[in-house]
Amino acid sequence: MKNGKSFLSAFVLIFLFLSFVRVQKKYSVMKIKNLQLSAIAFLFSVIFAFSAVAQTPQTAPPVKDDEIIKVSSRLVVVPVSVTDEAGQPVLGLAARDFRLSEEGRAQQIENVSDAENVPLEIALLIDVSSSVNKIFELEKSAAAQFLQGVMRPEDRATIFLITESPILAQSRDTAANTAIKVRSISSTKSQTAFYDTVMTAAQYLSKNAPSRSRRVILSLSDGEDNYSEVTRKSVLSVVGDLDKITEKDLNKFAKRTESSHKVAQASVLKALQNADTVFYSLNPSGPSVRLNIPSQRAQDALQHFADQTGGTAFLPQFVLERNSASFDQKNAQILEKIFTQISAELRAQYLVQYYSESEFPNNRYVKLDVGLQNPRNLKVRARQGYFAKN
Repeated sequence: MKNGKSFLSAFVLIFLFLSFVRVQKKYSVMKIKNLQLSAIAFLFSVIFAFSAVAQTPQTAPPVKDDEIIKVSSRLVVVPVSVTDEAGQPVLGLAARDFRLSEEGRAQQIENVSDAENVPLEIALLIDVSSSVNKIFELEKSAAAQFLQGVMRPEDRATIFLITESPILAQSRDTAANTAIKVRSISSTKSQTAFYDTVMTAAQYLSKNAPSRSRRVILSLSDGEDNYSEVTRKSVLSVVGDLDKITEKDLNKFAKRTESSHKVAQASVLKALQNADTVFYSLNPSGPSVRLNIPSQRAQDALQHFADQTGGTAFLPQFVLERNSASFDQKNAQILEKIFTQISAELRAQYLVQYYSESEFPNNRYVKLDVGLQNPRNLKVRARQGYFAKN
C-alpha cells in the first residue's frame, strides 16, 4: 500500500510538470519537446527506482538474544506414599515437606496433590492359570473386601485375568460391581502369560484412566511366566526334537531363557513407569519360591517392579496344609493384614509433580530420589525413576 501511494505521487508530479511546460509561451517548440523528453526520462527513472525498492526483500529488525525464550521442560509425576512407624498414613503434607532430586540434582517441586483430592484407578490382576494356589478362594474374597474398603464413589477398578493371553474381565467400574465380579471368577488350566498381562494392564491405565489420577496395579500371582510373547519365542527357538536333546542343549536353553526373562522384565518395568503406575503384588507361594530357579526369579522380578515404582511385593507365610484346622482362619488373617497395609499406603499417597529441564536422550532411564525435609522416622515409598519422553 505504501509503494502504491508513492507511484501515484510520482505520476501527479510528472503530469503537473508537463502541464507547466505546455503553458510556457517563452519557450520554443523544440525546447518544449526536449523538456517533455526529459520529463519522460525522469518518469522512467522514478518508476525503475520504485520497482527496485518494491522488489528488494525487506529484512525484519534483528532480534536480540535476550529476547529469545526457549521452553524445554517436561512434567514428571512421582507417586509417593508416606506412613509412620505403625504403618498408618501420614496426611496433610505439602510441597515444602518433600525433597526431590533427579540424577543427583535438586529439583523445584511445583505441586503436591494428596489422596483425598485425586481419584484412584486400580487394575486388579488375578492369576487363573495352572499355577493357581490353594488359597485362591480366600484371595478373591479378601481382594473384594479390600476394593470395597479403599475405593470411593469416584474411584474405578479394572480386572485382568492372567492366563495364556491377557483377558480384560471387566473394564473400569465401581467398587461394588468389581467386588461381585471378583468373587465370580473361576480358575483354568491354561499357560501363564504374566509379563504380557502386566504390560497390557499398564497400557490400559495409561490410555483410559484420567490424566490426573493415582494408578495402581495389584497382582495376585506368583509371577512365574511361561507363555508371554518374548519367553515363548525363546523356548521355541531352542527346543527342537525333545528325544534328541543333549546336556549341552539344556544348558543353552537355560541361558537363553534367562536372557529372555530379563528382556521381558525390562519391558514390563518400562510400561509401568510410562503409565505412572505403582505396582503391588501378593505371591501366595510363600517360602517355597526358594526351592527352584523359576520361582525365585519370578519373586525377584515382583520385588523389582514394586521397588522401582513405589509399591510393595508381599511374600506372606501362608499355612499351606489344607487339612489344618486353622487353614482358613490364619490365612484369612494374613490376607486381611496385607490388604490393610496396601489400603493405608494408598490413603497416604501423594502425587509430587515437578518440571524437568534436563535434556536427556529419548527413552533414557532417569534416576530419582524422593524424601522428606524432616523424615521423623517416617517411611517413604516412591518411584525410583522414569524413562525420558521427548
